[in-house]
Amino acid sequence: MTWSILARDPATGSFAVGVTTCAFAVGASCPFVRAGVGAVSTQSMTNRYLGPAVLDGMARGLHPAAAIQGALAGDEGRGIRQVHALDRHGRAAAWTGENCVEWCGDAAGRDVSVAGNMLSGAAVVADTLARYLANDPLPLPERIMAALDAGEAAGGDRRGRQSAALKVISTEDFPDADLRVDDHLEPLAELRRLLGVWRRERAPGLLAAPRKDNPSGFTDLDAIEEGWKARGLALRFRR
Repeated sequence: MTWSILARDPATGSFAVGVTTCAFAVGASCPFVRAGVGAVSTQSMTNRYLGPAVLDGMARGLHPAAAIQGALAGDEGRGIRQVHALDRHGRAAAWTGENCVEWCGDAAGRDVSVAGNMLSGAAVVADTLARYLANDPLPLPERIMAALDAGEAAGGDRRGRQSAALKVISTEDFPDADLRVDDHLEPLAELRRLLGVWRRERAPGLLAAPRKDNPSGFTDLDAIEEGWKARGLALRFRR
């Protein structure tokens, strides 16, 4: 009942997951990312425990296929699961259980993986992958959005549409972007709007936030106040 795309930017090592479905709040259950390790989406009668388990396996150096098999080993519901993963080397693997609802399947290339189930047809996955590969000049989040739009144009989820999500991670222990549309008539259009807001209001400040290479972040009170003033905000820190 979902299709998703996992991608890695080889220039920066960033990972992204884009996902959409005709179900509520897909961003709360399917996409998982970990800096320096990889990206996973667990879907089709989702088992959320599979996401961290696959990431743990890849963190130990397992190929994504071995990490998926290890995670599924104790899951008696693996026949109704779909999981795909992408690691820091750009390698991808996918599992689609024998009981998943048609159409279901996956496709992959270097640094990208697409998988889906309960779709209108194979073109959803194929067109999502093709659009991603054709939009190389775009930044990673926008490239993911273009790919999901192509999959939707090819028919998308056979039941309709309701939610979508986008996660992007680079160097930190938490995502640079974690955008969710939980319930909307046009979830991909709304997700694209939120991505625009993120670009304008959140992305410019990421380097000033506390980071591994600067644990306190930017703390110059005068400079921060000047920035507020430039935006027309009459705000001051207590001193």
